[in-house]
Amino acid sequence: MIPMEYYLGVSSLLFIIGAYGAMTCKNIIRILMCLEVMLNAANINLVAFSRYVANATGQVFASFTIAIAAAECAIGLALAILIYRIYGTLDITKLTEMRW
Repeated sequence: MIPMEYYLGVSSLLFIIGAYGAMTCKNIIRILMCLEVMLNAANINLVAFSRYVANATGQVFASFTIAIAAAECAIGLALAILIYRIYGTLDITKLTEMRW
């Protein structure tokens, strides 16, 4: 049986990697991927605590989080395609104005 500290360690490491990537990347696609890594780290926490307490509530919340992450990914990719069509780049430092 794997101790809960290992799950929490892996989860915190994934969250830190995702947060660092989201703060330092300039590409929209990479930022979306880092946000997905952060959501997966939260899912690992939810499932680990659910297993530790012997309750299925954390697993239900994890499944909702996965559904929300899929919707976020679809909307984010649609916005990235629109930004690329308008500006010709996905570099967020070159996006200085918003259009109506």
